[in-house]
Amino acid sequence: MSRLIVIDDEPNVLYSLRQALARDGLEVATAQTARQGLGQIRQSPPDAVILDVRLPDMSGLEAFDKIREIDPQLPVIVITAFATTETAIEAMKRGAFEYLLKPVDLRQLRRVVAQALEMSRNRQEQHPSEVVEYKPGEIVGQSAAMQEVYKAIGRTAPQDVTVLVVGESGTGKELVARSLHQHSRRASGPFLAINCAAIPEQLLESELFGHEKGAFTGADRLRPGKFEQASGGTLFLDEIGDMTPATQAKVLRLLQEQRFERLGGTTTITSNVRLIAATNQDLDAQVAQGRFRRDLLYRLNGFTIHLPPLRHRLEDIPELVQHFVTLFNREHGKSIRSVHPDVMARLVQHDWPGNVRELQSAIRFAVVNSVGETLTVDHLPAHLRDTDRPALERPSPPLDILSLVDQMLTRGDSDIYRQVNDLVDRAVIERVLRFVNGNQVHASERLGISRTTLRSRIQMLGIPPVSDHED
Repeated sequence: MSRLIVIDDEPNVLYSLRQALARDGLEVATAQTARQGLGQIRQSPPDAVILDVRLPDMSGLEAFDKIREIDPQLPVIVITAFATTETAIEAMKRGAFEYLLKPVDLRQLRRVVAQALEMSRNRQEQHPSEVVEYKPGEIVGQSAAMQEVYKAIGRTAPQDVTVLVVGESGTGKELVARSLHQHSRRASGPFLAINCAAIPEQLLESELFGHEKGAFTGADRLRPGKFEQASGGTLFLDEIGDMTPATQAKVLRLLQEQRFERLGGTTTITSNVRLIAATNQDLDAQVAQGRFRRDLLYRLNGFTIHLPPLRHRLEDIPELVQHFVTLFNREHGKSIRSVHPDVMARLVQHDWPGNVRELQSAIRFAVVNSVGETLTVDHLPAHLRDTDRPALERPSPPLDILSLVDQMLTRGDSDIYRQVNDLVDRAVIERVLRFVNGNQVHASERLGISRTTLRSRIQMLGIPPVSDHED
């Protein structure tokens, strides 16, 4: 039988909570002062505590700190009739399992108590596994797909050749680039990374090649670019598919001749940099559409490493979770030692469109949200713990859309993505508007977009009104 201690100075509260919780088969002890409660906790350790904020001998938050000294992992549910923002923040900051207001909703309390007791049981049943320490920037995963990546890195790293790393956003392309550098003959030299999609077009060329004083407005001094700064080492160009044609031409010349000039300069500078590029785009398709230079692509993919998406290596999730828990324990001062099997089941079932970066974000959220030594489903982000909403099937694109894409390819269209998106947007918006009888407020809520965005799309796509009812 699970044991619970309720510490509150109001006899009627103690009576009602004892009666309600005893019906769930719990052994419920009570105390009217903090000192009585602390004595009971020392004498007969409970599985959880319900603690009032205002007590006659000391504040509930002071009592909370003393409970933490006795057992740092004991779940403590804080309740109060005098709610303030600061009290709620302080209680959760100190590690309270939950913070509830009086009069307590008994149904909610029973649910929270059940969760706290579940956490206690997990703590008692699960033994911490050996913590694996990873080096900073180390790639994590032992799946067959990742073994092929490691082999490719091993074969390529010692060779001073350009490498193209291809993979979806969030798969860890920069980690591969850093690994290539660390295992190369240039490991003692600098490693610099630049995201071509994150820098405005007019600044990217200056970032890469540098500029002379007076080369443009605001250029008040000579500034070496990344190709100079990375001399003797490695330069990583992420999202190279977003590079403009003019910059592509300059990079191509550098790869061919190993020379370049700064913006506004005439002095030729010799380059001694190994280039590693990465993209989440289909560069062959970009070439076919005239958006990427074919000769540059040939220069870049002297060797190509394909990074698998996380959904293709789900067996790596437990190891990745352990890695991130260890990392965020250290970063946020937590002491999580185990992960509940239900958590791992949820994570493995998710399809991870954001890949490892999305998993990392989810585990960071869970660690920050956690109380105790075990990560549970309740700590996960809402979209991973919501079991009330059935999972949607993800069907393949309808054949008529694929046929339409084939037609566009055949006639040489260069804006297929926009055309298809407009067609899909129009069909979805019209269907939702008909469902809500033209009510744009309800339609924007069901679509998950703002009403301003909805109106803009309706106007842009020329969607006729379903009815005169907008509000």
